[in-house]
Amino acid sequence: MKIGLVYVKGAVPAFEDFGFLPTHLVKGNGLVKGERAHKVLDGLIIPGGSIMESGSLTLELGEEIHRMNQEGKFILGICSGFQALAHKTDIGRRSPCPIIKKGLGILDVNFSPLISNDRVEATIVEESFLTRGLCGETITGFHCHTYGQLEGEGSTILKSEIKRVNYSDNPQEVVAGVKNLEGNVVGTMLHGSLDENPPLVKNILEFLGASEKQTQGIYNANKELLKKIKQEIGIETGLKRSKTTPEVMNQKKFQKDADRIPPTLMIASTGSDSGKTFISTGLGGAFYKKGLKVAILKVGPDIRDIVPALYLTKGKMEKYSSIKIGHLGWMELPATLENLKKDQFDLVIVEGVMGVFTGILNEKIPYSGAEIARGANIPVIMVSGCNKGGIETAAVDVASQVKLLQKMGIKVPGIILNRVYNQDIFNRVKKYIKKDTGVEQVMAMPKVKMKERGTTPEVEIKLEEFCISALKTVEEHLDLNQILIMAQNPEFRGYFTFRDIENFF
Repeated sequence: MKIGLVYVKGAVPAFEDFGFLPTHLVKGNGLVKGERAHKVLDGLIIPGGSIMESGSLTLELGEEIHRMNQEGKFILGICSGFQALAHKTDIGRRSPCPIIKKGLGILDVNFSPLISNDRVEATIVEESFLTRGLCGETITGFHCHTYGQLEGEGSTILKSEIKRVNYSDNPQEVVAGVKNLEGNVVGTMLHGSLDENPPLVKNILEFLGASEKQTQGIYNANKELLKKIKQEIGIETGLKRSKTTPEVMNQKKFQKDADRIPPTLMIASTGSDSGKTFISTGLGGAFYKKGLKVAILKVGPDIRDIVPALYLTKGKMEKYSSIKIGHLGWMELPATLENLKKDQFDLVIVEGVMGVFTGILNEKIPYSGAEIARGANIPVIMVSGCNKGGIETAAVDVASQVKLLQKMGIKVPGIILNRVYNQDIFNRVKKYIKKDTGVEQVMAMPKVKMKERGTTPEVEIKLEEFCISALKTVEEHLDLNQILIMAQNPEFRGYFTFRDIENFF
């Protein structure tokens, strides 16, 4: 039996395992190894990502999806894949006017902006090929979307309990899944639903009428498919992983040890919009390209920020991908570190939240990137953007914040001034930063112009353009071997008390 996985620009085909069911890739031309998808596939999974924003839903692919629906084959769309099956999606979150992307109209719903990044429990309220015999049962998974407001006449099959909406605590029940009238097409906003809920996978296999032998054949084919997917950097980039790793990887700290957490770095900044996501994405992709197994984590709840890096690294969103601060996020730091031991990564990159000190004077402990870095003894590369106050202001800001981090016992082996527009000015402030902080590795990243809108998850983002630009910029302007040397094996050593923190201010 053959189960397709849509593999087009903007899709995140390794974001989750999809119950280890996909066996074949379906590209934008609607073909599977040269044959039309509807003729060879028994079912289709459309993953999340930025399929709608990237304009990857071609006429050829759309026609094949329609044909599969007409023939009664199962189709499962997840997040952006769900949007592809809907009538339309308004992706203009920060636009004064709607920005409409049309879908296939197979599911009778429309989407508009609503941000949710929760791990959730969802209740099954109606049957479909996916939920047969499970009405009233609760399943788990996670949300990771910007456009999650559903409107329309689609038949609801899932409702999620979410805690936060658009960055605010606002517990509510929302529609998280619908089906078509025939029940063979389902769209859901619930990532990880197949991986975390075996009865859903069982229902798909039963819908297909798969025998035990055929089921094993699906799983065997999936293993080969995953190997193929993970060989490529991103999708249709032409970039492949290296089979040899940098010589620096011979250092003892990089040797696999079940009792040791892999070398880790935090990419933190002086404030929001400094370029943490761009740099974390570029570093993740560059090291993955060099053959390393890279974990990408986020401090706090907004896991959308690490989706671009996972697009390049073909990494999976894990339960520990979001490090909890206060009541925000998924998993506490000590448990996150323990999980990192098990998965045996070569390198862990942690993207900070807002400014490195944002939230540090909240009485909830921890509530900032600085507290997470100090709590696990994670070295910090500080980023300061030159786009708002200029290069000189960026230098003064980062120097003052680095000195406070050092005072708190946090290692800062590197500093990056981002969006540098004048190399001569940078060379002058570089001397000042080195003298004032003692940090030798002071690096510059240039201002990068995107051809299209979309440089953050808050606006229309085309994953392939953002990611490849980040990868190439990092490779050209940063010393990757030197950055590897900066990484250290973390270890949880506890948090400061609130009184301790107050003393630093």
